[in-house]
Amino acid sequence: MIFSGCFDYVLLVYHTVFHHLAPNVLYNVGISHLSLPSQPVFPGPWEAYIRAPENKSHIPPSKIWHVQGSVSAPDAVLHSPGSNSSTTILPGGLVIFEFSENIAGRACFDISSTSGSTTYLALAYSESPKFAGHLPDATTDRQERDLPLYLPIESEGVTCVRPEFVRGAFKYLTVYIPKHPPKSKDIWSKPTSSSFLETLDSHPDPYQNPLGLRDDASHDEARRISISSLYINCTAFPSNPNPRAYTGYFSSSSSLLNRIWYSGAYTLQLTTIDPAEGSALIDYNRRIDDNCSPQGSWYSNFTIANGTAITTDGAKRDRMAWPGDMAIAVPGIAVSTYDMIAVRTALDSLFLRQYTDGALPYAGLPMGYGGEFSDTYHLHTLLGVWNYVIFTNDIPWLQSHWSAYIKAFEYSLAKVDLTGLLRVTSNNDWLRPGMTGHNLEATSIMYHVLRHTIRIARDILNDPYAKDQFARWRSISERMEHGINILWCEAKGLFGENIGRRGCGGSAETLPQDGNSWALISGIISNRTRRQQISTNLRHRWTKHGAPAPEFPNVISPFASSFELLAHCAAGNHDAAVELMELMWGHMLEGEGFTNSTCAEGYRIDGDIQYPAYWSSARNSHAHGWSTGPTMALLTQIVGITLETPLGQRWTIDPHLTRRLRHVRGGFATGLGVFEVVLRRMTVAGLVGGRVEVLDIETPRLSEGTVVFGGARMRVKGGKHRFIIRFVDGARRVEEVALGWMDQWLEEDVEWERPKVQERAAGVVDWKALEENYVVGP
Repeated sequence: MIFSGCFDYVLLVYHTVFHHLAPNVLYNVGISHLSLPSQPVFPGPWEAYIRAPENKSHIPPSKIWHVQGSVSAPDAVLHSPGSNSSTTILPGGLVIFEFSENIAGRACFDISSTSGSTTYLALAYSESPKFAGHLPDATTDRQERDLPLYLPIESEGVTCVRPEFVRGAFKYLTVYIPKHPPKSKDIWSKPTSSSFLETLDSHPDPYQNPLGLRDDASHDEARRISISSLYINCTAFPSNPNPRAYTGYFSSSSSLLNRIWYSGAYTLQLTTIDPAEGSALIDYNRRIDDNCSPQGSWYSNFTIANGTAITTDGAKRDRMAWPGDMAIAVPGIAVSTYDMIAVRTALDSLFLRQYTDGALPYAGLPMGYGGEFSDTYHLHTLLGVWNYVIFTNDIPWLQSHWSAYIKAFEYSLAKVDLTGLLRVTSNNDWLRPGMTGHNLEATSIMYHVLRHTIRIARDILNDPYAKDQFARWRSISERMEHGINILWCEAKGLFGENIGRRGCGGSAETLPQDGNSWALISGIISNRTRRQQISTNLRHRWTKHGAPAPEFPNVISPFASSFELLAHCAAGNHDAAVELMELMWGHMLEGEGFTNSTCAEGYRIDGDIQYPAYWSSARNSHAHGWSTGPTMALLTQIVGITLETPLGQRWTIDPHLTRRLRHVRGGFATGLGVFEVVLRRMTVAGLVGGRVEVLDIETPRLSEGTVVFGGARMRVKGGKHRFIIRFVDGARRVEEVALGWMDQWLEEDVEWERPKVQERAAGVVDWKALEENYVVGP
């Protein structure tokens, strides 16, 4: 027994704490990535944090954000259908509608009446409130803002923008009628009605500004449009008709952390699209589709892959398969919506464009025709294979790509020279400068890929070719373990960027966030003290708004910081990971100019929404897959569920409350069944010093694994188990107890106190470096 005295007799009968499984989900029956569930696998109060709409085909605005000019009854469209009220807009009138969340899709208007000639609406979209107005935010880098979309209104009833004008992400929709109509040659959206174009051409004077507003007075004052309702038909996340049917969940004592997890999951939904609605990069598309679209125009009508769904980098832009983004997005998708078909489609599109020498393209279509390549993104594609297979067990797919995988793997392995470091030949990475030479980040990722390749070849495929290569591969990995020390900066307690000017003591010494994070993630550093030192020194660099990336001056990158989350956990510093999530992703949810619902591509070191890769602040993507690290890290590192073999036939559960959480729980499902963890700080009523930590787990019956808890490692079979940590005379005792043990005496530890938030100074912008590092597009 665990407790003595009057508590000895208390060993309660079996009952489950996992009572919340959906009624239509049988115990430990898995899900299929080929056929997603119609209802949530883990229904519960945490569903209140889900941001996805209940009805994705009809999303109305939540409120009126701004009204200007000749508009009557602007809030009429917010009323329920059938209310017989309408919003009427006249020339010069403008209404900005705000939606509850950052959304995506086709705008539809129920027109109750029109009058006058040239009846049309001008539409402008923005993710950030800072760019809500006559002009949209930006999808390309050819000009600061996109052109507005002109929607012809030719009859009463419902009128929707055409499918090619799906807007990938926006929270604010501006609807207005300019005082003077533009000429037909300037209607880049090419309305189908010839009468509409003829009417526009009846106005001879050209306009000289981006809104199509003319200075003369020859216009029809009688033009007006009355709108009875407005809604968005969302075409993102096409794989599941029920966008709230999550296959994973997360809940904790931190409401901010809960919001962060679900904002990441929702971001990944918005960035999953129909492949026929891809690529907002018109200049790249032109190499293939020969479009003559003018600067500032935008479409989402380029087919980027074969299939029904694909995960992309960003919802607004670029709407392409980007391997770097997938490094974060794929495990995040796996533990939230299980939309692994979208992952497979993206990987297929990358392997389809593999170059003859084995290199993989920097990104999917429309790239891959111009020889675009990145050493790091090439490796991220190979890691994407591991993540896809570990969560799906799609062995036939793996076998069909194995020869291409090995060719790509050997291409990178050949770049590891006698130094033990990978010599980078491409300066392409995540838009940051300085990716050259014997690079820390690329070497660490290569080491990670090497270890996973051995596991795939040996444990999953039992590949005869690979067996003959194991000795060579291990020899190279040992060389890399020694070679990495060349880059160590003893005085700084971090690694330098490369051998040369960006290395220790070099003329441009750089101690990168991405490379030092990957050095921890990859396991290339075996020295425990050094690992902890790197984690500590990374944390010391944080500012008020997050973790800076010294390799890209002025940048706070949720991409590199997502890797930093994993790095702290790899060093055993899970508390730092949770602290960084709340500091940095909390800013993205609550900071000025953000969507308060999705994860942004990046932002400036002083907290401003400009992503310093772009000269136009309006181009920043506020729903970007590479920024969703907490969604993956909270379940795999804090809740602590790791799949060691495909579907989790073998697993490890290693949960961490950290200093910041009173309780945490979460889980996800695979084809083998459900994985769930509940960890709580509790007290036993009436028992002096009766503080305990209670861990409940459930894993598929046809599995086995290791539970790491309170310093103990325990091998257990799949099923439901309860473990406790009891504190006796300052020492911890870990034991497995009966399910339901002490339930009626367990109470929340109300004396536990959350540590105070550390005050940090805001980062200071180096304006000269900011302009020097703007990325110029095609």
